[in-house]
Amino acid sequence: MSINWLMLIIGGLFETGFAISLGKAQQSSGKALALWLTTFAVCVAISMFLLFKAMGGPKAIPVGTAYAVWGAIGAFGTVVAGIALFNEPVTFWRMFFLTTLVLSVVGLQLTTAA
Repeated sequence: MSINWLMLIIGGLFETGFAISLGKAQQSSGKALALWLTTFAVCVAISMFLLFKAMGGPKAIPVGTAYAVWGAIGAFGTVVAGIALFNEPVTFWRMFFLTTLVLSVVGLQLTTAA
């Protein structure tokens, strides 16, 4: 795995962080709200920077692939965190489509020349 793919994966995890921060901010007020909004801003900045870096350099990941994988990692992490932190429902169809998302990301990685 190249450094670009590693940066992209970490960036996707920070995307999960910014989505969860927004969810927590909705449930907060006062200092806690400010903390969650600050966490959101930091996660957005890191996530976008890592996406930017993954698309550059000698082992650049193509823009379309990078964005799709980054978004899918964030979506997957957000669904899992939503289930764990916000008691969101676990249904057959939700898990089915989450699985197809993961398989699609793996397929993109396998078919993209790094």
